[in-house]
Amino acid sequence: MHESAPSPTPATPGVKSPAKGPTPVATHIEWLDNQEQTCRAIWRSENNWAPPKRTMVADDTMTADTAYRYASEGVGLIWTGDFQNARQLLQAMGRRTAKRRVKYADMPYPERFHQVRLARAQRARTLGMLLLRVEPHHVLKQRRAPDVTAACMAAYGDDQAGYVVPMSELLGVISAYEWRKKGVEIPALQAHIHPHYGVFAPVRAEYIDLLLRANMGGDIQIAFDVGTGTGVLAALLVQRGVPLVIATDANPKAIDCARENIRLLKRENQIKLRATDLYPEGRADLIVCNPPWLPGKPASALEHAVYDPDQRMLKGLLNGACEHLNPNGEVWLILSDLAEHLHLRSREDLLALIDMAGLEVLERLDTRPIHPKSKDEEDPLADARRQEVTSLWRLKAH
Repeated sequence: MHESAPSPTPATPGVKSPAKGPTPVATHIEWLDNQEQTCRAIWRSENNWAPPKRTMVADDTMTADTAYRYASEGVGLIWTGDFQNARQLLQAMGRRTAKRRVKYADMPYPERFHQVRLARAQRARTLGMLLLRVEPHHVLKQRRAPDVTAACMAAYGDDQAGYVVPMSELLGVISAYEWRKKGVEIPALQAHIHPHYGVFAPVRAEYIDLLLRANMGGDIQIAFDVGTGTGVLAALLVQRGVPLVIATDANPKAIDCARENIRLLKRENQIKLRATDLYPEGRADLIVCNPPWLPGKPASALEHAVYDPDQRMLKGLLNGACEHLNPNGEVWLILSDLAEHLHLRSREDLLALIDMAGLEVLERLDTRPIHPKSKDEEDPLADARRQEVTSLWRLKAH
């Protein structure tokens, strides 16, 4: 559509279902098609975005400038044209958002961090205004559309009603499915770990290296892996000789992911899963946890692996450790110090949390991160990332 496109029409939200944690927003969206007929579909967003209040149909005739202008105004663009053209349009819109230059280097931390995060959220929301209608059972009917059924089944489960989804999110689902099929190679296991959509992938190898370097110490018969995610740390503990690991996670997707990986590794007898928040019942000789490393509120369901609201998981882990440790047991806390360089948490704050929980530091193992972001000079947070150190803190009760 060109500038003469009809005015956007309001979306009609439905009733939200009761939701806990990362459950997507459950509403409906309405729009007028080219025949001025009202269309209605379920709105799906794993980012928990609300449906746009105004909508309009868009096709191959819409220019990137026009699409970007509408999207910046909060207008949802229901794409009816060629799928590959929509992908190119999304890239062109992304280039337009990148033209906004802010002098972040002049800002002190933590203000710079908050401004960068806000800008990235606004960019994601703008690009999220390009929408695709998906037919029942995850079928795309746009020209040259790929078969996304398997990817969407893996991420969402079956769907009998059809829905509208931001194209950027659907591309994320497709990318995550490719990661899931390919897997992440873990040399220490001589195997691949297969992350599911919405579960943090073990691509930061420094965490794994730290766990392999740490001294096991005494006779460890049982370990807890708190917040297991893909199950990679639980598998590595078994690899190091722990006969039984109880792995927990509050995210049902993580439990499903860990279960699949444990089955593929043939570790079902050594690793038991518990769908619970933080600790399972009982005590352990070793408690291992790699919590989200930045204090802050997740902006979407997919950010729960990065941001820890009010440091709830970190505090819960530390404060509950003594009552879940056997005598002479240890806690292995794997944590990046990026929050310290962003001025979100100080080293003194962390040590105070450890002390108030009745714990003391036995040893700290450090390593430098090797992930791509640590070397990206275009990143406005590059100076903080260059200083980042990831540590494994060996803790015991006073």
